[in-house]
Amino acid sequence: MTASPASQPSGYSALTPDHVLDALAAVGLRPDGRLLQLNSFENRVYQAYLEDGRAVVAKFYRPGRWSDAQILEEHAFAAALAAAEVPVVAPLALQADPHRRGVTPLGDPPTLGRVDTDPGGHRFSVSPCLPGRAPDLDDDRVPAWLGRFLGRLHAVGAAAPFVHRHRLDVATYGDASLALLLDDDVVDPAQQGAFRDVAAAALDLARRAFARCEGLRVLRLHGDCHPGNVLWREGEAGEAGPHVVDLDDACTGPAVQDLWMLLPDGPQAPRQRQALLDGYRLFMPFDERELALIEPLRTLRMLHHSAWIARRWADPAFPIAFPWFGTAAYWSQQITQLREQVDAMAAGG
Repeated sequence: MTASPASQPSGYSALTPDHVLDALAAVGLRPDGRLLQLNSFENRVYQAYLEDGRAVVAKFYRPGRWSDAQILEEHAFAAALAAAEVPVVAPLALQADPHRRGVTPLGDPPTLGRVDTDPGGHRFSVSPCLPGRAPDLDDDRVPAWLGRFLGRLHAVGAAAPFVHRHRLDVATYGDASLALLLDDDVVDPAQQGAFRDVAAAALDLARRAFARCEGLRVLRLHGDCHPGNVLWREGEAGEAGPHVVDLDDACTGPAVQDLWMLLPDGPQAPRQRQALLDGYRLFMPFDERELALIEPLRTLRMLHHSAWIARRWADPAFPIAFPWFGTAAYWSQQITQLREQVDAMAAGG
């Protein structure tokens, strides 16, 4: 696959290690020169060591993806969670070093740094570096614990709305994704008709499922709450527990979006689902109608994922990480999976 018109230059070609270290120094963090790039496709994320012995994580946001207002709204959500004692790794307040130039702290408190020397404007945040692991979903205690955690997170999320962040619905995550894939000729020409037809049928069923949930409450969400995005870490006294480490995909949507990806398949799934919901309900009510949105949300995620790769194809990291994307075999698999989603949603009413 070649870069489509939807693809935009990655914007990271000028982001060298020296630029990262200089940005940290400009906000008074005094790195000691050690820098480790962490795994992230969407942004560029680094673990940096400071002269005072601390380690921090610096996230440089993909240029053009979010506005300053959207990023600061994400940071404000993290601050609200921290204030409510919901375990979260929130961005640090930045303070410009009066002896250095080149970075402007933004926000109140100033948690977003803008590198003024870059024409496109690299923006970054800095958070504490905390060790952890993915939650063990085979541990019978974990689903209820995650339910309580997400109930607390959603209690904060329901207290105020997002103004600038995206809304997760069929139009923004489904229709827009399908339009991009078809209009920019991303889909293999021989399979474009079959893909268009099955995707349109899947989105129609997803739309009907959302329509049956008219009046459903929406709130501020983590947005991408799969096991890899929940950090399970040990506390100072030896206790473990889940933490939010990244709210980069925070959005407005139904509560079940933050629940369904934490439910494994298999014979234990019904019991674990019940444990998750029981824990959740200790802090937040849950509308049972939302369970009918799990397959529609899975469908939206599938289409959104393909569109995401297409948008980022000009970034050299993406062809390396997803070499099969755009092949005939890839689109054949997508067509098969979307047909399965059509069957699943039709069976669910």
